Amino acid sequence: MKRTPLIASLTTVALLGLAGCGGGDEALESDSSGDSGSGDSGSSGEVVVGSANFPENALLAEIYAGALNGAGVEATTKLNIGSREVYIPAIEDASIDILPEYTGVLRDYFLAEEEAGAVGESSDSEGVYSELTDTLPEELTVLDYSEAEDKDAVVVTSETAEEYDLTEIGDLAEVAGDLTLGGAPEWKTRQTGLPGLEEVYGVVFGDFIELDAGGPQSLGALLNGRVDAANLFTTDPNIAAEDLVPLEDPDALFAAQNIVPLLRSEVVDDTVTETLNSVSEALDTETLGALVTQVVIDKEDPQAVAEQFLADNDLA
Repeated sequence: MKRTPLIASLTTVALLGLAGCGGGDEALESDSSGDSGSGDSGSSGEVVVGSANFPENALLAEIYAGALNGAGVEATTKLNIGSREVYIPAIEDASIDILPEYTGVLRDYFLAEEEAGAVGESSDSEGVYSELTDTLPEELTVLDYSEAEDKDAVVVTSETAEEYDLTEIGDLAEVAGDLTLGGAPEWKTRQTGLPGLEEVYGVVFGDFIELDAGGPQSLGALLNGRVDAANLFTTDPNIAAEDLVPLEDPDALFAAQNIVPLLRSEVVDDTVTETLNSVSEALDTETLGALVTQVVIDKEDPQAVAEQFLADNDLA
């Protein structure tokens, strides 16, 4: 199987800004593995597994593709496509067939398509998943969600947390006007970004710098002081390695974000369903964090990490 290798060091800021920091259709083309990903991919018996533009998601795509190949389903990958605003249209037009997704943010994406600014009512895993299945268009399907969860977080350095006495996102309300937040471009308009921070917590930052989606740009800008707070992901091993502080979210701006396979309904069959549900069952948050650490901190090859995980869980 031919795959695009994942560029995965979050600790090296010089490592590209990850193509697709929210960019346009070029991201899908430039990150293509070169395998056929045309609109008839499902009918040919081959499925194309895509990923968002950050290491964990690309690693999950490698795991999905490896498991499917092991089950006799021909699968190729298109990694680091870009943000949700780029890859959802790609799966809708059948350029790709399968993606590892996150329940809460995926639910809110489709709710916002129906009504600007709309978000779901539930914040727990089961409730979020139920609302997600109700909002999906007919041409898309989600399978079982995993216990593994990776949530958005507003993260500051330990020095900033101490200086401003920050433990929760709401603690930023009185000081955010003097601070700069860094995050992906789509955070300017996503309800779980700047609009939600203001609506839920009354937090309005003095400036917002467009970076990547929880990747090396965001981490680097936080560490070098270019931004005072950044959107990172809770499974990011750099949070512990760099003694960073993810601020608590007591009002659940960020709902449950369990890993879940998103598929074009046309490619769903018993083999695909059983295979990907088995992957979801084998993953938990601790395991996911350990896998991401191997890629991001230990700089191991993502495909090799995926293959070892599959072998360890009899999924190869």
